[in-house]
Amino acid sequence: MLLSIALIIIISLMLAKIMNLLKIPSMIGMLLAGILLGPYVLNLIADPILEVSSELRQMALIVILLRAGLALKLEDFKKMGKPALLMAFVPATIELIGVIILGPLLFPISFLEAALLGSILAAVSPAVVVPRMIRLMESGYGKKKHIPQLILSGASLDDVYVIILFTSFLQAILHGEFSMMMLVQVPSAILLGIGLGLGMGYLSVYFFKRFHMRDTVKVLILFSISFLFLVLEESIKPTVFLSGLLAVMTCGGMIHHRYPVLAKRLVSKFEKIWVIAEIILFVMVGAAVNLSVMPSIGLSALLLVIGALLFRMGGVYLALLGSKLHAKEKLFVSLAYLPKATVQAAIGAIPLSMGISSGYMMLAVAVFAIIVTAPLGAILIDWTAPHLLDVEMGQNQSKRSTIEEKSS
Repeated sequence: MLLSIALIIIISLMLAKIMNLLKIPSMIGMLLAGILLGPYVLNLIADPILEVSSELRQMALIVILLRAGLALKLEDFKKMGKPALLMAFVPATIELIGVIILGPLLFPISFLEAALLGSILAAVSPAVVVPRMIRLMESGYGKKKHIPQLILSGASLDDVYVIILFTSFLQAILHGEFSMMMLVQVPSAILLGIGLGLGMGYLSVYFFKRFHMRDTVKVLILFSISFLFLVLEESIKPTVFLSGLLAVMTCGGMIHHRYPVLAKRLVSKFEKIWVIAEIILFVMVGAAVNLSVMPSIGLSALLLVIGALLFRMGGVYLALLGSKLHAKEKLFVSLAYLPKATVQAAIGAIPLSMGISSGYMMLAVAVFAIIVTAPLGAILIDWTAPHLLDVEMGQNQSKRSTIEEKSS
C-alpha cells in the first residue's frame, strides 16, 4: 500500500505540473495518473485503497463544500438578489432537461437513467471556477455588478442542488420507480439541510469563541460534524429526507457570517487540505476508467456533452433575464458556467459502484466531460474576462494588463 500511495502522489504531481506548463488545469494530469496507475492499465494501486475509493471521494467533496461555504458571503448573495437565486438552479435544470432529451437518443438508456446522467453532468466545477473568480475579484473585473460573486454563489448552490437531484434519481432507479413524492423530497431536503447547517454553524461559532483551540483542531471538528451530517442523512432517509451536503456548506456559510475572521483563516487551512484531497479525488476516478470501452462511446459522449453545454448556456441567459448585465457580461457568465470536474469526479462512479447496468457508461461520459470542459472552461474564462467584463478604475486598472498577459 505504501508503494501505491507514493506512486499516486509522485505521478499525479508530475503530470499535474506538465498540464500546468501546457496551460491545462492540473486536475487533468491527476485524472490521467489515475488511469495510468489503475487496474485497467498498470494495476499499481493496492486493492485496499480501491475498496475505500467511494469514501475517499466523499471526503474530498466535503472539503470542496466546506471551503465554498466558508468563503460565501451571505451579504453579497442578498445584494445580487433574484439573479443569484435563479443561477443556482435554472441553468442546471435546463441542462438536465437537455440530457433527458438527448441521452436516450445517443445511448441505450431509459429516461430515468438519462435524468441520473444529467444530474451527474449538470454541476459546475468549483475547482476550476472558484480560484478564477477570486482572482477576478482581486483584480476588479465585474466588481460594480458583483459578477464574480454572482458566479461563485450560484455555482456553489448549483452543485448542492444537482447533488440532491442525483440522490433522488439514484434512489428512484434502485427502487425501480419514480414518483412525484421524490420531487417533493427535493425542497424538503433543501430546507432541512439549510436549517441544520445554519443551526450547527451558529453553535460552532459560539463554541469556538468560548473555548480556545488551534485552527487545526477546529478543522477536525468541522470535518467530524460534516461526517455526522452524512450519517444522519442516511439513518433517517426512510422517513425524513435531508441534504447532508447542503448542511455542510451552509454550516460554513454561517461561520463566515458570524465569525468572518475565523472563516478566512479556516479557508486557508482547507486550501492546504485540498492539495491532497484533489489528488485523491481525481486519481480515484481515473482508476475506475476502462480505456478499452472509451472509443465505442466517444462520439456519442462528445455529442451529448456539447448538446448539454448548449442547453446550459441557454439556461444561463434565461436566469439572467431582467438583470442589469449587458450582453457581453451575460456571455462571460455563460462561459464561466461551462467547466465540469470536481462534482463529476465525486459522484460519477457512484452508479457503477451501486451495480446500475449503465453505470460504467455514466462514469465514462463524466470523465469525458471533465477532459473536454475543464480545460476549455478554464481557457475561456482566462481569455475572455479582460474583453467581456468592465474593470474598476484606479489601482485595479493597472492589473488589467497582468490578467491579459496571463490569458494570452
